[in-house]
Amino acid sequence: MLKSQILEKLNQKYNNFNSLDIESLFEMFIKKISSSLNEGKNIEIRGFGTLSRKLNKEKTVRNPKTNVKLFKSKSYKLHFKIGKTLHKRINPKNNNEF
Repeated sequence: MLKSQILEKLNQKYNNFNSLDIESLFEMFIKKISSSLNEGKNIEIRGFGTLSRKLNKEKTVRNPKTNVKLFKSKSYKLHFKIGKTLHKRINPKNNNEF
């Protein structure tokens, strides 16, 4: 789902709000999540899941094509752990694939 589609759905559901207000609230929400993750905090949304950042350590890597060794500095990746409620919605109980 695209950002424009999310904003359109929010506009339809909350038609008493101005579309610019909805867009600014959405931008504030995204900025707050980004800044919290940047500070090393975890974000937990009950029923949806938890967002956290994981550290990729510094290491020496090899280019498989040229066999040249390169140094890769530390970086962070986003980790998402699905919540119980969302997991149940995506995977209904009557799924008998075994």
